[in-house]
Amino acid sequence: MLETIPEFFRKLAETYPKWNFIFFYDPVQWERVLGGLLVTVQLSIVCVIFSVVIGIIGAWAQGSPSAAIRWIVAGYIQFFRNTPPMIQLLFFYFALGQFTPTVTGADGWTEQPIISNVGWAIVSLSFFAGAFNVEIFRAGIEAVPDTTKEAAESLGMTRLQTYTQVVLPLALRVSLPSLNNNLVNLVKTTTQAIAIAVPELLYEMVSIWNDYNSAQNAAMTVLFFTYIGLVGVLIFGMHRWERALFIPGFGGTK
Repeated sequence: MLETIPEFFRKLAETYPKWNFIFFYDPVQWERVLGGLLVTVQLSIVCVIFSVVIGIIGAWAQGSPSAAIRWIVAGYIQFFRNTPPMIQLLFFYFALGQFTPTVTGADGWTEQPIISNVGWAIVSLSFFAGAFNVEIFRAGIEAVPDTTKEAAESLGMTRLQTYTQVVLPLALRVSLPSLNNNLVNLVKTTTQAIAIAVPELLYEMVSIWNDYNSAQNAAMTVLFFTYIGLVGVLIFGMHRWERALFIPGFGGTK
């Protein structure tokens, strides 16, 4: 059966020239698609992890007794929430990228920036989603009763211990539905990395249809259902996590 799949798509392209799924019967194009999918998955996973970490740290810093730290966090949130992610991506790569040091490449004579286009995509998208995550976790923290925090402090816990051991676990349960929405949006936003030539799935698909005009409809169809699958996996995992953390009477749904 597996041997007939490439032949099926080859005949489909011959019968319907505008639906050329060339990447399903040409090994070279199939490798390009798999490579792009791998980059998309890796980029999504890394950005999701970093953005959540930023959100947790930022939400904790918002409650800092230092006014300077609170102002820095507020400025960060306003900057990244109020500018388009595409503009942020271009700013990081083309503006800040010009000031990053370079290193000698493997050939021994070319100079390469220490942060690649993939690195800048991770930085930009993580900070963008992280700004929303800070506010999401802040809302969860505010849902934790003050009496719970006071009880932890009365036991001699430091502010950091109270946050990590008492407040955050409870706030996370309240924050998960909103966090789920933001992380889904982040995975979809990774497609914007095409603007700085990150070889993710959209970049590879566009490259394929530029080489084979007849593959445009097929490429967009595969892209559409691939992202439905990727987002579906994330939603399923988040819902399972939400159910596992459910506490009757305190946030979330069973």
